[in-house]
Amino acid sequence: MGTAVSVTPSARSRTPAGDPRIAPRVPAQFPAGWRLPAGERATFAKNAMAVSNSPLASEAATDILKRGGNAVDAAVALGFALAVTWPEAGNIGGGGYMVITLADGRTAAMDYREIAPLAATRDMYLDADGKLTDKSIVGHLASGVPGAVAGMARALERYGTMTLSDVMQPAIRLAREGFVVDSGLASSIRGTDRVPQFEGARVFFPNGQPLPAGARLVQPELARTLQAIADQGPAGFYRGWVADSLVAEMQRGGGIITTQDLAQYSPRERRPIRSTYRGFTLLAMPPSSSGGVTMTESLNILETWPSLGAHGSTQWYHAVASAYQRAFIDRNSKLGDPEFVPVPMDQLTSKAYARSLRATINDARATPTRDVDATMQALPREPMNTTHYSVVDQFGNAVATTTTLNGSWGSGVWVRGAGFFLNNEMDDFAAQPGMPNMFGLVQGEQNAIQPGKRMLSAMSPTIVLDSSQQVLLVAGAAGGPTIITGTSQVILNVLDHRMNLADAMRAPRLHHQALPDSLTIEIGGVAPAVQDSLRAMGWSLRPVRSLVNVNAIMRVKGGWEGVPEPRRSGGAVGH
Repeated sequence: MGTAVSVTPSARSRTPAGDPRIAPRVPAQFPAGWRLPAGERATFAKNAMAVSNSPLASEAATDILKRGGNAVDAAVALGFALAVTWPEAGNIGGGGYMVITLADGRTAAMDYREIAPLAATRDMYLDADGKLTDKSIVGHLASGVPGAVAGMARALERYGTMTLSDVMQPAIRLAREGFVVDSGLASSIRGTDRVPQFEGARVFFPNGQPLPAGARLVQPELARTLQAIADQGPAGFYRGWVADSLVAEMQRGGGIITTQDLAQYSPRERRPIRSTYRGFTLLAMPPSSSGGVTMTESLNILETWPSLGAHGSTQWYHAVASAYQRAFIDRNSKLGDPEFVPVPMDQLTSKAYARSLRATINDARATPTRDVDATMQALPREPMNTTHYSVVDQFGNAVATTTTLNGSWGSGVWVRGAGFFLNNEMDDFAAQPGMPNMFGLVQGEQNAIQPGKRMLSAMSPTIVLDSSQQVLLVAGAAGGPTIITGTSQVILNVLDHRMNLADAMRAPRLHHQALPDSLTIEIGGVAPAVQDSLRAMGWSLRPVRSLVNVNAIMRVKGGWEGVPEPRRSGGAVGH
């Protein structure tokens, strides 16, 4: 259950503002067996808000906002703080994506995805018999060249107002002085089997035992690394003693990242995907992320229905699942790093193409995935451990950022002397095109391994603008391919079903990703009669306890509401 830092007791009585077509909010009604009841309240703040999976990191961002920093300043502060307080996914050894909108009308999409090292080869994870090994998941060979430090620094330089040293002070303090481990972090440490295999065990498993809730976690080596970055900028990470430490760790364990790889890394500033849904504007992440394209394609299909029906109805589940099914077919076969492969962006994001896909949907029956596209192969699935944070400021700027080490705690490899974990992002490539990787993800040649290439991602940081082009919603998620479906469903809940943000976040979720050809639902979230109807229509239902980890902010009358994921831990902090 997410925790929130409430700043205004009267938030309970506040009502939304903005586009009159979405006001007033409509109370949500969920099935009787659903474990997250409607009617809870969000955290309200008058001026600014930050929401993440770590209350301490959200507080770090709000400290910057209180000092007059803008949303980009605060987002960078939050990102570095997450590397300290949420190390399963917050990082300086991984990468991510940032979507920015500024009050003056400018928008940006920062791509700081990891890249394949120069020594990477197409078949590097196959054994002598041509079978896929686990070396793309655990250990030194699994890591791509980290992009987080370069990307956050570039965003700050281009769109922030404060120095890197200033915004990094909260993170440095948290690392140097330590903080009390909360139940969320303690649970994550207790659940990892990777960290104990490597040098990080001495920090997170002292005396062979996982750090418990209530323990104080002090990270002096990480503090020293963060101070080097604060003093020298990205050069403090990509060159000098930190880079030497990373490369030495690679050499000790058979990794292939070199000083040349680090020195050559550069983030990419791209143009956000700008799409519309029922009169609202969405700003989303383009490739190398698949999130913005796949979400846009899904919503374009759904927009062809005058109404999707009541939330949770058979009609609603059928329409939304059918749209996802078709968009994921394109996602898994047509997307990749645009610097290496052609991506048919105009086609996939067009309303006309969506109408052609809508024509393939039978309103009375589910369509087997192989009848939609006979070339589709086995299960597409990705690692689930990422983290998203959302930030808005008092000036009208907003930032949506999703960052990751890929799997929880990345590759498990900890850079000794420098105090941070490395990603296992190489597993997001099609390590063996046409065959499932260790997480079952099947993709084609578009996402095959090539030196210097960015691996495809499902991360979907998204900002929604109302009809006056003012920020309405800032959202994104963690959870592999469920990032795309989870983020878009929160948006649908707000725009189509007029839910307030707390209900939109607590509503039962669904997921369909083409293959496996099953409709994933949350246990207790679908009424029994609706389940019977869906099965009668030909849907194969796959129940799970929970789907996807979203963190979101919404503009309301007089300020902002923030909600961390109620299925996980987190904090919404504002002023």
